[in-house]
Amino acid sequence: MFNLKYLIAVFAIALLAVSVSPALAQTTQPVHGVVKARKKDGTETPVSGALVESYRTDLGKGAGPSATTNKKGEFSFVGFQLGFTYALAVSGTGINPVVEPNIKAGNDNITIIVSEGDGRKATEDEVRAFVASGAGSNSKPVDPKTQTKEDEAYKKKVAEYNEQKKKAEDTNKIVNAAFTEGDKLYKAKDYDAAIAKFDEGINADPEFEGSAPILLNYKAVALKDRGVVSYNKSVTADADSKAAALEKAKTDLLAAAAALDKALGILKKAQAPADAAAQKSFETTRKNILSNYVDVFRLIGKTRADATKAKEAPPIFTEYLAIETDPTLKLNAQVTLGDLMLDAGDSQGAIDAYTAVLQTAPENVDALAGIGFSLVNLGYLNNDKTKFQEGVNYLQKYTGVAPDGHKFKNDAVALIDALKKEQNVTPQKVTTPKKKP
Repeated sequence: MFNLKYLIAVFAIALLAVSVSPALAQTTQPVHGVVKARKKDGTETPVSGALVESYRTDLGKGAGPSATTNKKGEFSFVGFQLGFTYALAVSGTGINPVVEPNIKAGNDNITIIVSEGDGRKATEDEVRAFVASGAGSNSKPVDPKTQTKEDEAYKKKVAEYNEQKKKAEDTNKIVNAAFTEGDKLYKAKDYDAAIAKFDEGINADPEFEGSAPILLNYKAVALKDRGVVSYNKSVTADADSKAAALEKAKTDLLAAAAALDKALGILKKAQAPADAAAQKSFETTRKNILSNYVDVFRLIGKTRADATKAKEAPPIFTEYLAIETDPTLKLNAQVTLGDLMLDAGDSQGAIDAYTAVLQTAPENVDALAGIGFSLVNLGYLNNDKTKFQEGVNYLQKYTGVAPDGHKFKNDAVALIDALKKEQNVTPQKVTTPKKKP
């Protein structure tokens, strides 16, 4: 799982990668200035002992050197690097904190005006929030009324920033708790509580690609497993309970599919991370979602939850098969797709899926049976004797390699006999389909 991020829209600081030549990196020039306090009567006096801190504003965090004003209110920095922009934060006893942005190496006549205040020191977050807000200098000479308005505006921006930051931190706690507690509940097979907990995390930040798709995947797996429990109950239930249990299973499986749909939609809208580790996590999340979706489709087909839903399967299976490297899992998925298409009445789609299986595993009994039945279906639909012949050929091979008791063997034998009489077709040797280039 890759790192969670919660963007604070107004005050987010972009971390820029800066490439500097060695010569430029070693070139500095001093910075000098004075800090003066403006009293309510408009007079100005030097501020002694004020702390002047520096921050490079092209970086996302970290403070630079600091200085202290002398008796004349003067401060000095030995050297700032050329080519970069700095902000100076001033604080001291009896004054309000002030931020002076847009300072560059070589500035030697800076005047920073402060007002009387509580002596509070601005935090780095507050300094960067002020700079990110795009406000101009906070130290130009203005009358006391204007200065008060600027102070109030600055405090308002800082309060908004801190509120957004707290909201993000609270959201982060909810999401992390949903992961941890939901996972414990799922492992304890308390699916109802697990699903509710995953929903809490999803609702905390429903569109964030760093958490929502993973939580939606967790939720889908819990829904799927709860659906399987209901389906198994329906198999052994009495007549009165059977229909209700089966309906509950179908509802959960379709809800699982909807959750996975949403998860994939969020990932598709997201920009893949540039960092190699984050990129790997991103792709792992996507593969997990697709793998679970393939299994959910299998169960939807098995329970006959929604015949129309199967028609949405091919794009999902195509995505999954493109990234799955395990040959067995890949083969199983292709068989599942063929079964779904056959059950949905898409005979050609089923034939295409089964053909892909037989190109790799020529004696796969499920694919042999599936492609045989699909070809016969096309024969009936189009009154095409060629399809009848092809279908009988595959069914004959299937009956020859399938073990006794295989689920389709009796049906295949009966169909071969019927087609011999109805269509006058005799089984012939099957040629393994050639793999598409």
